[in-house]
Amino acid sequence: MSSSLAIEVTGLGKTYGTLRAIEDLSFTITKGEVFGLLGPNGAGKSTTLRILITLLRPTTGRATVLGHDVVQDAAKVRGLIGYVPQERAIDRFLTGREHLVLLGHLYHLPKLEAQERIKNLLKLVELEDHADRIAKTYSGGMKRKLDIACGLLPNPQLLFLDEPTLGLDVQSRLRIWDYIRGLRDQGITIVMTTNYLEEADLLCDRLAIFDEGHIRVIGSPKELKAGLGGDSLSLTIHNARPDMLERLSAGLKPLPFIRETRTKDNVIHVKVDSPEKSLPAVLEIASRVDCQVETIEYHRPRLDDVFVAYTGHAMKGEFPEVESE
Repeated sequence: MSSSLAIEVTGLGKTYGTLRAIEDLSFTITKGEVFGLLGPNGAGKSTTLRILITLLRPTTGRATVLGHDVVQDAAKVRGLIGYVPQERAIDRFLTGREHLVLLGHLYHLPKLEAQERIKNLLKLVELEDHADRIAKTYSGGMKRKLDIACGLLPNPQLLFLDEPTLGLDVQSRLRIWDYIRGLRDQGITIVMTTNYLEEADLLCDRLAIFDEGHIRVIGSPKELKAGLGGDSLSLTIHNARPDMLERLSAGLKPLPFIRETRTKDNVIHVKVDSPEKSLPAVLEIASRVDCQVETIEYHRPRLDDVFVAYTGHAMKGEFPEVESE
C-alpha cells in the first residue's frame, strides 16, 4: 500500500444469503482528502463504510485502512479511526462534557490528556458555553456537533461520518460543512456517506457514486460534471417546423465552440464550451435561417445530471424532516 493512501479496497463484496449488498468494489482514498460515498438508501454505501470501520466482515475481497487489513488487523484499525454514526449515540441525561469524559475513560486516555482534548473539542464545535447542559436540551444541530466531537476524541488520523447532516436544517448543515473542511485542513482524512447531492458537490474532493451495490463512477465533482460534455443552451423556436430546426442545427454544427446539437419537438438543445461566447453566435445563426427564438434556457451540468447519466435514474431518498439549530 502506497504511503499516500489512507484506504485501499479491492474486489470487496458482502452478501446476506442470496442478497448482494455490495459487489466487486475497488477504489482508493488518498490521505488528507474528503471522500464521499454518494447514493440513495440501500445503494451499498453504509455497508461499505461498516466494513471499513470493522463492524462487518466482507464476504469477498479485501480492504486496508492506513495499511492495516480490516479483518486481520481490526483492533489496530479501530485505534486509528474515529466514527460518527448516522443514529445519534447521545444519552439525553448526560451533559455534553460528561459524554466526552465518559468516552475518554473508554479510550483509556490519561486524565490530563483527556481534559485538554475535551476543552479543545468543545471549542472546535462551539459548545463551550453549552458543555454543562444536559443533552436533551440541545437542538438537532448541537447534538450533531457533539457527535462529531465524540468521533474526534481519540485524535483519529481518519474520520468516518455516516450521513453527517441527516435531518438538519440548512443553516446547521452549513456549519457542519465548515467543521469538516477545517478538519481536512488539519490533515485528517474524512470518509462520509451522503445522499445529499449538494453536500457531495460542495464538500467532497472526490466521490464514488453507488447504485444497487456497485460503484458506477469515481472522480471529483468538477471532473464528473465536466465529463458530461459542457454547458448547454435550450432554444424554443416559434412555430418550428422540422426543416427549420434542421437548417438551424446545420448552421450551428460548424461553429468551433458547439459540441453537439439535438432537437425535440420545437426545442433545439445545444452543448457548448463557453455560453458567453456561443450565445451571440447561436442567435445570429438562428436569425440567418429565419428561426424566431421564443425562449432560451441555460443549463450547467450538476451532480444530479451525473447521477442520472451513470445510473439511468434520478437520485431518491432526500430527507424531509429537519431539526433547527
